[in-house]
Amino acid sequence: MKAREHTDRIVLPDERVAVCGDWHGNQGWARIVARALPHLAPDVTTMLHLGDWWMPPDAFDEIFAETALTRFYLTVGNHEDFGRLSPLFDKYPGEAVRVSEIVWLLPRPARLSIGGRNVLSLGGASSVDRESRTEGVTWWPEEAVSDESVAAAIAGGPADLMLTHESPAGTPVRAVREILRSNPHWFTKAALEASAASRARVGQVWDAVRPELLAHGHMHVAAGGRTEDGRRVASLGREGHEGNVTILDMRTLRMTTPSLATLRGYANDDDGSRRARELRANSVAESLYTGVLDGLKPTPRALRDAQDYIDGLRSLEEILEDVRRRHTRKPDENS
Repeated sequence: MKAREHTDRIVLPDERVAVCGDWHGNQGWARIVARALPHLAPDVTTMLHLGDWWMPPDAFDEIFAETALTRFYLTVGNHEDFGRLSPLFDKYPGEAVRVSEIVWLLPRPARLSIGGRNVLSLGGASSVDRESRTEGVTWWPEEAVSDESVAAAIAGGPADLMLTHESPAGTPVRAVREILRSNPHWFTKAALEASAASRARVGQVWDAVRPELLAHGHMHVAAGGRTEDGRRVASLGREGHEGNVTILDMRTLRMTTPSLATLRGYANDDDGSRRARELRANSVAESLYTGVLDGLKPTPRALRDAQDYIDGLRSLEEILEDVRRRHTRKPDENS
């Protein structure tokens, strides 16, 4: 693999970007995303990937050739081909490296400016399944988040958005905490200790740079949470599962996350046509799922409102007016 370009400065004007969790080299899933993305977000030209992506970069170019995507930035995970990546990182320390028409590999750490926002990328994680892998073939020690990377990330100062593969220690995401507590795949004590050390390093940076939003993959669960001081964490799902692809508004740092059914529906819809009810259902699913990633739970009344909108019983304007009346008091009602 050769470097086509390298730089230590990435400044992008994008107001919206696509953010994706683990793909594990699944080109079939990449094609589904490529077919759906022009319908979901025709304005999006940049994708940020949160690691465990690895696939041939030229094949990736071909998959997204008929989309508006012009830039793909990889925050490396633990399941990457470090046998190919490490020589490039060693040759161009601290620089992003372009290895195909659109694929860029981000160093660890990396600083980007996107839509005026300060973005920190800190790749790497611990492979809890390393005991079933072969070092130098399917597992590399370079996967780890190093102390040097932690120090460099902290030295760069505050960030608005943090992109990682690994979850931070002390995560507010309940679903991630439950996975760590229950150990559903029966990983060994040594593997769990290595994982805890990896999360501690990410958590150290997270607490130091204090981003408004941290997005990560690795845990294969789509969920979100918020700390007491208001910092949000979004965990993205893996390929073929809910919450793998989200559209991030760089102005507000809010995510719009299409359901799996929406992604597959658009991918299989050659002419882009949609019945009105399907469109309303997809819109509601995306809105509700965005709330879930923010750690919120819809009320029964909100779900009834959503169903009325889907069924065409009330327009969106009527529902908003009803919500306004329910939550607005006249001046004499406050006395």
